[in-house]
This record gives sequence, C-alpha cells and structure tokens, in this order.
Amino acid sequence: MSKLATPTRPATPSGGWSDLWKKEDWWAVWLGLGIVFAAIIFWASGSTIKPIALKVPKWTEFGTVTSHLSENIGLYVLLYLVFLAAFGLAVKILGHKLSEFIPGFTIIFVLAVLVSIFGSWEWAKKYNLEAPLVALALGMLISNTIPIPKWMNASLRTEFYVKTGIVLLGATLPFTKIIQAGPLAFMQATLVAVSTFLTIYWAGTKLFGLDKRFAATLGAGGSICGVSASIAMGSAVKAEKEHVSIAITLVIVWAIIMIYALPIMIKAFGIPSGPAGAWIGTSEFADAAGMAAAAAIDEQAIHTFTLMKVVGRDMFIGIWCFIMALISVTKWEKREDGTKPDAREIWYRFPKFVIGFFIASAVITLLVASADAETAKVITSDLIKPVKQLRTWAFTFCFLCIGLTTRFRELTSTGWKPFAAFTAGVLVNVPLGFILSVLVFAKYWMAVH
Repeated sequence: MSKLATPTRPATPSGGWSDLWKKEDWWAVWLGLGIVFAAIIFWASGSTIKPIALKVPKWTEFGTVTSHLSENIGLYVLLYLVFLAAFGLAVKILGHKLSEFIPGFTIIFVLAVLVSIFGSWEWAKKYNLEAPLVALALGMLISNTIPIPKWMNASLRTEFYVKTGIVLLGATLPFTKIIQAGPLAFMQATLVAVSTFLTIYWAGTKLFGLDKRFAATLGAGGSICGVSASIAMGSAVKAEKEHVSIAITLVIVWAIIMIYALPIMIKAFGIPSGPAGAWIGTSEFADAAGMAAAAAIDEQAIHTFTLMKVVGRDMFIGIWCFIMALISVTKWEKREDGTKPDAREIWYRFPKFVIGFFIASAVITLLVASADAETAKVITSDLIKPVKQLRTWAFTFCFLCIGLTTRFRELTSTGWKPFAAFTAGVLVNVPLGFILSVLVFAKYWMAVH
C-alpha cells in the first residue's frame, strides 16, 4: 500500500476498544460497511443510491460532457458532500484538522472529476488510458512541478481511500467465489511471499551486509503488502525509523514501475484477464498500485487481483510480524527485563479492512441468494452497481494521492544496497507469479469472474 507522507514507526498498538475509532483500518471498515448498509436500506425502502453514484458517459464530442455536468451538477455537489462528511468525520477523530482536510479534499474531488472525464474520452479508451493510470500520472505531474502545501497532507489519505474502496469491493464480489478461490490464492500467496521474503532477507544480510531488522523490513514490504507491511514489520522488529522510510520508498518505486509495466506485458503476451489479475496480485507491492494495474485490464482482473492480493498476501501481515517479532526478541535483542513477545501481536497487525471486505461480501451474497431471479436483478442494478461506482471514486482518490505524494527526487536518494536487495525480490516474485498464475493455475483463475 502507498503512504501519504513521511512515515514514522508507530508505537506498539494497544489493541483495546479505543482502536475501533482511533485506527484508520477500522474507520475504513465503518465507512465501507456504512455505505453498503445505506444502499441496502435505500433499496429495501423502494429507493436507491444510484443518483449519487455518478459516472461520466463515454464521449467523443465535449458537448456530451458539458450536457452531463449541467444536468447533474447538483448530484455532483451531493456526492462531494457525502464523501466529505464520511471521510471528514473519520479524519477529525483520527486527529487531523478539518480546516486543512476540507480544502485539500475539495481539490482531490475536483481532480477526480477531471480524471473521470478524461478517462471516459473515446480517444483515451482507445489507447488504454484508464482513469486510475491517468489519476496517478496527473498526481505525479503536479507533485513534481508544483510545491504541495503541507496542509494538503490531511487529505492525502492514500491508504484510507484504498482500504475503504476494498471494503466496498467486497459488496461486488460474491462470498462463494472468495471461498472457492481463497484456499488456492492463499497457497499461491504463501509460495510467493515466503520465496520473496527469504530472497530479500538473504540478499540484504548476506550479499549487502544490511542490518537484520532492516532486511526484515525490506522483505516484508516486498513480499506481503507494501507500506503497511513495512511499517508493521519495522515496529515488530524495532527497526530504525530511517530503515522503515527507505523500505516504503522502495515499495513506492517498484509499485509505480509495475503499475505501467504489468498491463503492458499482459497485453503484449495476450494473457487472459483472470490469470492477469492473479499475476498482478502476486507481483505488485501495494494494494492501491495493484488495483490501478488491474483496473487497466478489466473487472475480472480486479476480482482475481483482490483474491490473490487481499485474501492471499495481505492476510500474512499479522502472522509474519508475529513470527519476526518472536525471532527479534528471542534471537536479535538482548533484554534484561525478560520481555516476551505477545501472541496478540497477530491480531494487532492483522489488516482490519479485510474483515470489512468479508462482511460486505457475505451480506450482499446472502441478500441475493434469498431473492428470486427478478429481485436479484434489481439488487444488482439498484444496489450493487451503485456501490461499485462509489468504489471507483474511492480508488480514484487513492490513485491521485499516490501521485501527489510521489517525489522523483526523494525516490533516488535511498542508496544502492537496499535497492539491490529489494530488486532481488522483484526478480523472484514477478517470474514466479507469472509461472503460477499464467501457466500452473491459469484454468483456475480464468474461471473466476
């Protein structure tokens, strides 16, 4: 996952009840499920949230866009206010200033509308310039040519937007498919994650003489879920703050490269959507970046990517951090007080938004399963599709934030040894992911829709 500002090593989490409203992961769950349940309530009362689930129509003449905007300007304002209220409430409770968040988010929303307009242009679609990639490119163009004021940081909530979007994604992905693909995704993720982590750790410590904690942090960022894994692992093994920052920087560097490289290779090799999404899920280093790459393919690629990355690799973070915390305390650290690692570390490090993803999927699946064929069609049209469109808006916010927080000058200042160790992992997980997704399990992933 990507990071919005200069990272710091967090303190050991409390895991208490206060986490339910003081942690970004949980707020992503509450907001995502809140939208899903609101959609259900509207549908049950004979209405729908479809009016605010806006989508710019495909166009060739700009008059189509101006007509669409003039007819729906009030709804765009309403959509803006809904997102502003939802994210603003969370951001305020998380300790940020609304006086900084509101103007920042307003800029992001306007940019998201512009990106949606460009992405709906027939010329852009012809050249596969999908909205996520356009959002990323626009954000990087702005951040590397115009100074971004510090007050924008309150609204550049990259992980928050993508986590909320992934919870919403659960409502559009039937739980039955998660159950079917989950075991295989987890097995494939295990092979890739273990191989990649051990490669980075071995290269870092044996070839380049990096500190064990530093190598472990790099390994987590390259093998599990990017920025979040780097931060969690850094905390678990007590890595230096600078080492966590470098790991995050390398995750961002390779994640951005893969956003563009993977879709190009997929289309050049003619890889089907299902295996393509699974390959992205094993090869990308960040949820947001992987989602952008998958979105450049199609909806099936998004589904298989999510099963591979979120259900498969991301779930490793709690287990992996506990194992490395145990090793760090018992092998690497010499403590006089006899402190032992806490088994609750697994729960502390577990990505909570995955819970929201599963709940959303289960609720919508049960709702559709209990309805007759005609009602199921209405649910799809008036409930699931609007949620899907709101998910797209959340992801667009996220991709813009990735670009707006990426500075090319900072990406070149990490030194060659950490880069070489991390790259060694890239040289393992990309071809291994290709072999497993496109060759070994191709038929399986093609069957997932």
